[in-house]
Amino acid sequence: MKKLIFLTAVLAMPFLIASCSDDETSDKGTLKLSITDAPLDTDGITAVNITVNEVQYHIKDNEWRTFEEFEADTFNLLELTNGNSELLGRFELGAGTYTQLRFILDAPEKGQSTPSNPGCYLEFEDGSTQALFVPSGSESGFKGTGAFTVPLNGEVAITADFDARKSVVKAGTSGMYILKPTIRLVVDNQAGSIKGQVSNIPEGSNAVVYAYESDTYTEEEAAEPEEEAVRFPNAVTSSMAGETGEYTLSYLAPGAYDLVVVETIEGAFNQVLGTVEDVEVESLKESISDINIDEL
Repeated sequence: MKKLIFLTAVLAMPFLIASCSDDETSDKGTLKLSITDAPLDTDGITAVNITVNEVQYHIKDNEWRTFEEFEADTFNLLELTNGNSELLGRFELGAGTYTQLRFILDAPEKGQSTPSNPGCYLEFEDGSTQALFVPSGSESGFKGTGAFTVPLNGEVAITADFDARKSVVKAGTSGMYILKPTIRLVVDNQAGSIKGQVSNIPEGSNAVVYAYESDTYTEEEAAEPEEEAVRFPNAVTSSMAGETGEYTLSYLAPGAYDLVVVETIEGAFNQVLGTVEDVEVESLKESISDINIDEL
């Protein structure tokens, strides 16, 4: 009987150890987390500042845990476009696959009075500032989605794309700006990019290039949006053509993309100029797609 009890205890030990491995043993890896942005296609706004108070990771069901090493910081999203990013930190995490992170922002809730020193705010060309409000309490945070795997005793680098174009919207005629972050998580060593030159842009206009997963763009995307919504809601990312017509679409998962080329005048949508179909993106590679508007 004593031998049987001893054998049972020995057999049970690995299961007891395994049940704790997610949290209490050395079965860990490192998450390198950065932040980037797609540009805001609106004239007059020179900075989109957001203060991140906490970053949390999802375990199971509705359980979230906080990266204790993270220190609150403020970022100007408009400085993080066209492939630029900023490191949020390196965090120890249990080895395994995760699908969500959550960002707790220092932003006033819609309906509250404007704080004297808001953590999330816009800056304008005339030097004025305006608070960014959130639709619901900032305590609930904003989720970033995208699967990534933390390797045992290794490191995975991911980037959170906040996409200011989708995230910052004007609330009707009130003049209030609402922050509704649309955040996707991209594994850096799986991502590629599309670069190119847009030529023959109509005089007095600007061009914006939107990337869509192949065969997902419809004409309804360009329709007048409802209040607190945006045009081209299902675009993966976007890029404004620079002074010489160059554009960059960064942090794209491998696959085929359709590029929708749009004319804006003084930051306002004017018309869709045309599309370029089936541009292939490969991991860690830069695909070149020059766009001649006269040939669209």
